Amino acid sequence: MILLVDKIEKSFGARTLFSGASFQINAGERYALVGPNGAGKTTMLKIIMGIDTADAGTITYAKDVNVGYLEQETKLASDKPIIAEVMDAAIEIQNLGHRAEELQLKIAEADGTDPDFEAMLTEYGQVQDRFEHLGGYELESNARQILSGLGFHPEDFERPCCEFSGGWQMRIALAKLFLRRPDLLLLDEPTNHLDLESVQWLRGFIAGYEGAVLIVSHDRAFMDACVDHVAALENRRVTTYTGNYSSYLKQREDNLEQMRAKRAAQEREIAHMQVFVDKFRYKPTKAAQAQERMKKIEQIKSELVILPEGHKHVDFKFPDPPRSGDQVIALEHVSKRYEDKQVYDDIDLKLYRGDHVALVGPNGAGKSTLLKMIAGVEKPTSGSVDLGLHVGVAYYAQHQLEGMKESNTVLQEIDSVAPTWTVPQQRSLLGAFLFSGEDVDKRVSVLSGGERARLALAKMLVAPEALLCLDEPTNHLDIDSVDMLENALKRFPGTLVLISHDEHLVRAVANRVVDIRDGKMTVYDGDYDYYLFKREDLAQRAAAEAEAQTARTAPQQKGSAGGRTLRRTHEAAPAPEPTTGKKTREQKRAEAEARAALNRRLKSTKDRLKKVDAELEKKRARYDELMEMMASEELYADQEKFNEALAEYNALKKAIPPLEDEWLELSTTIEEETERGLA
Repeated sequence: MILLVDKIEKSFGARTLFSGASFQINAGERYALVGPNGAGKTTMLKIIMGIDTADAGTITYAKDVNVGYLEQETKLASDKPIIAEVMDAAIEIQNLGHRAEELQLKIAEADGTDPDFEAMLTEYGQVQDRFEHLGGYELESNARQILSGLGFHPEDFERPCCEFSGGWQMRIALAKLFLRRPDLLLLDEPTNHLDLESVQWLRGFIAGYEGAVLIVSHDRAFMDACVDHVAALENRRVTTYTGNYSSYLKQREDNLEQMRAKRAAQEREIAHMQVFVDKFRYKPTKAAQAQERMKKIEQIKSELVILPEGHKHVDFKFPDPPRSGDQVIALEHVSKRYEDKQVYDDIDLKLYRGDHVALVGPNGAGKSTLLKMIAGVEKPTSGSVDLGLHVGVAYYAQHQLEGMKESNTVLQEIDSVAPTWTVPQQRSLLGAFLFSGEDVDKRVSVLSGGERARLALAKMLVAPEALLCLDEPTNHLDIDSVDMLENALKRFPGTLVLISHDEHLVRAVANRVVDIRDGKMTVYDGDYDYYLFKREDLAQRAAAEAEAQTARTAPQQKGSAGGRTLRRTHEAAPAPEPTTGKKTREQKRAEAEARAALNRRLKSTKDRLKKVDAELEKKRARYDELMEMMASEELYADQEKFNEALAEYNALKKAIPPLEDEWLELSTTIEEETERGLA
């Protein structure tokens, strides 16, 4: 046992957050703490850390447990270089190193007859083991590796902490925690200030972390990849599940079905007995039986199954943007330079109506710069950025939230962009973005940064432009709100350019991917899975080519190293076996190894082909179905349904040809590689 949370209770005024909440984390377990917004996840972390106090219950740690805590927001005013700041956080490791040096000197100076000699040797062995286990000998290299994984460039390592923005300071705080390697990590929304590639690095780090971990996150793909238990805050209690987040959802639904069935059975039994009570409670001959049933009803009511609050499933049909021309934006011969730093040099990019584009790549590659040039927030150093016909642009970023009137309430801000919506409709939308009850009457001037961000996002989706540019829109949203946003963006008929660390959102929304790295921009005309497949395929091809090049140069290198060795090998070689028409054991083994290598090399290609084949079949079937529907007079009579069907038909008409091209390319690759591999 690393941590025991036992019967915790916490209230704020009349509102009860926890009542008898309990769970236990053991060594090596990785927990996600989940629940709807306002359930008290951050409060629970603060109670565990002792920052906040519980009204009742206890928090118990195992002996000598070292705990690390990452809050949602942090600020480092230090003027130390970040490498020094991170290394200085490893106080225990440094103290162990100092103690080992002290003991080493004492042992060297001590006489073997010293009564403390054996004790010093024992302590020295223990200190050395702990120092080595915590990575003391590789402290600086580990610090550099962690900072690199979190997106810092080597040239940043000597810059003072105070020069970095809030998001980067969160990464520094993460690096300090990870270098300390505490026995228990508590992380509150650790992915909020990371890019997609840093999130992927963090997933691997957490998955392989030796200590225990408790994470609060809205990123489902992240939780699926690195947690093995889920603690769900439901009905003011904590229910624990074994497995990742997807497994939790399935188990929770199965449990809910059982609970609903039991609750329904209890309610039926109460109703059945209540009929008897109502009929016979005043009849002398049946009064005793009626009283007995009344007691039974009260007992069942006291044991009545309490169903957890259901997840919010808010679904809006947002207004369509003004219809634009087919080409929405064109970047031609664009270059961008900041003083002596060249970000882009002579790039071209064209986006069309219906494109949902994800910008991906390592931190600092220029994703946000490209998004700002597309949105018109920044001008290119040279080249042109031209919008198409009837194209308006809306830009969303955490640090670009101007345009709201400070004296307005939240509800008034929404009314300013959706005056035709009813107040209940406006309140429902705001509820999806975590503004409920009296929150809608808050003035903009008192909103936190996260609240302003959510309000700006809600305003954008109420009256969208033809081109939406979104930079990390899921920060500060809970999972239910991310679901609502995802559904809205998937159905958005205009053009969308998105930067997000949320892999689930990118996978659901993007139909084109622009990869930005090493000063180059590569466009992938397919979804995120297609992009991952192509990246892996290119890496495998490069590795195979490098292996083949090594094999080609090996004989030359061997020959040049010494001709006599070659001659001796030749002279000692056995005479070739006579040809019998049968394959030798070595030939059969070589062929089997070749086939196995070919299958490994083609696995990702075959997997992708299978997925594309299934997707094509699904889209073609729907295309045929829509063709038949659009031939029906009934559909023409319902203008809204006809417009929806027509939009879907046009989207499919555009989506099917690239899939057919990819299917052909994959099939040809498999055929050619098979022929070449078995030749």
